[in-house]
Formats: sequence, C-alpha cells, structure tokens
Amino acid sequence: MSDVSLINHTEFDSIQMEVLNKFKEFQQAIIDKDAKTLNFIMSEDYTLTHMSGKIQTKKEYIEDIANGVLNYYHSTIIDPIIVILEEKYAKLNADVELDAKVYGIKGTWTLHTEILMEKIENKWILSKWEN
Repeated sequence: MSDVSLINHTEFDSIQMEVLNKFKEFQQAIIDKDAKTLNFIMSEDYTLTHMSGKIQTKKEYIEDIANGVLNYYHSTIIDPIIVILEEKYAKLNADVELDAKVYGIKGTWTLHTEILMEKIENKWILSKWEN
C-alpha cells in the first residue's frame, strides 16, 4: 500500500507521467527510509531547500532520514504541473502536503514544491527540491 496520494485534475502525456511517477517513487522512498532507492534516483549534486531556507546535500538529506531526524509518514501531491524542457529536463510544481516529524516537531505541512529532474541514460533523476 502506498503512503503517497495524488489529487490531480490534469491529463498528462506519457513523458509527464514518467516524471510524476518518479516523484511519487521518491516520496515513497523518503517515507520508507529507503536509502538505496534514494541514492539511485537522486543526482550526486542533488540539493534540498527546506522551508526554513536551509540547504542540504544528497548525503546530508539521506543521513537525516536514516537517523530519524527527518521522518515522513504520508505525502499528498496536489495538482502537479509538469513541464518537459528539451526532452531531457523536467520541472514539477505542486503543493505537497507532508505528514511528518522533522527536527522533533510533528505536524502536517503544505510545501509549495518545485522539483527539477534530468533524464540520464533513459531514467529520470531528481536534481533539486525547493520548498
């Protein structure tokens, strides 16, 4: 059973669906604390910008998930907008409602999200997440 929900009112083509599915896979991996999947689907120069403005590298982000500093329980992706650029870059904008416990604080937050992805060797890889 997936801990990732989608509220969507838009039709997507097959490439946009690939991008959306990759983001859903990423969301499920952060909930499952699946470091192997995260390492595979995040670029080496991946960065996450938290709501607070704090920027984390891929390594720091995965360590905080593994160590229980960042705990995600459920994600709802709301009305994503997906733009494909030059067939190898993608931008996904959506509100993402996360039920989480972060830095010791439990709550549900709606993040105004922008995800950047790049298609490398025919696979979408996440390169940046800004909230």
